[in-house]
Amino acid sequence: MTLGKVLVVDDNHDICDLLALKLTNAGFDVTQANDGITGLELGLNGSFDLVVLDVMMPGMSGIDVLRRLRDAEQTATTPVLLLTAKTQERDVESGFGAGAGEYMTKPFSPRELLVRVKAMLARSQS
Repeated sequence: MTLGKVLVVDDNHDICDLLALKLTNAGFDVTQANDGITGLELGLNGSFDLVVLDVMMPGMSGIDVLRRLRDAEQTATTPVLLLTAKTQERDVESGFGAGAGEYMTKPFSPRELLVRVKAMLARSQS
C-alpha cells in the first residue's frame, strides 16, 4: 500500500531522481516532471496528495505553477512544498503568499524533506 501520490517538479534531473528514489523507498507513488508547464498539467490532472515544487524553472516558475494550482478547484488545497535555492526573506514570503505549505532551501537534506512531506500529509489528512 502506498503512503500517497507525490508529484516532484524540478528542472534538475539529478534532484528529481534523488527525490523520487527517497520518496519511493519510503512508500510513496512518485511522478516526476522537469519543467513548470508539464508539472502544472500533471498536477491539475493527477489527483496528487502532495507536490514538491522547484521555484526557478524555465518556461513557468514554481510560484506561477503554485498560483495556478491554488486557483483550480481540484488542487486548491493540495499541499505544496517549495524546494528552491532562493533564500531571501522576500522569496520565502512570496512562496508562502502564493500558498506553499512548506519552504525548503537548497542544498537540502533528503531525510528532512521526507520528514516534512510526511508531516504535511498528516496535517492535510487530519
